[in-house]
Amino acid sequence: MPAEIPALFGHFLVLSLLAVGGAITVAPDMHRVLVNDMGLLTDVQFNASIAIAQASPGPNVLFVAVMGYQAAGLMGAAATMIGIMLPSTTLALAAARWGHTRQHWPQVKAFKAGMAPIVIGLMFATSWILTAQTPGWGGHIILTLAAALVVWRTRVHLLLV
Repeated sequence: MPAEIPALFGHFLVLSLLAVGGAITVAPDMHRVLVNDMGLLTDVQFNASIAIAQASPGPNVLFVAVMGYQAAGLMGAAATMIGIMLPSTTLALAAARWGHTRQHWPQVKAFKAGMAPIVIGLMFATSWILTAQTPGWGGHIILTLAAALVVWRTRVHLLLV
């Protein structure tokens, strides 16, 4: 087993618990580890991994498997996917069951309302990492902000935007 596999698995286990709003929200830290710290991917490979997975049908978390595969083959894909899915899935199931039985509590309502700005901030950080390396990235940010405003302030469905 290559030395990267346990490190990838452990890091993605931790990222799983931080991925509020989906795995894409922790892409900046994935970039830091896979590109900057471990040197397993280039910026181009990192961006291509996200683009390929987002263009493919199925869950958007597939980019984690693509990155893991490019970094360390099939074992890398398995390590990153199991790492990113196991803790968050287990925690989400337990929290959903707990929250559903207590949905009328003011604390539960406040928690749900408070999580929205955190998710938006994490998504913004991801878009910054993905567009900052693209020539003419300023236009991408403006387009992203415009789409976010349309979805937020109108009844236009996200998929249409």
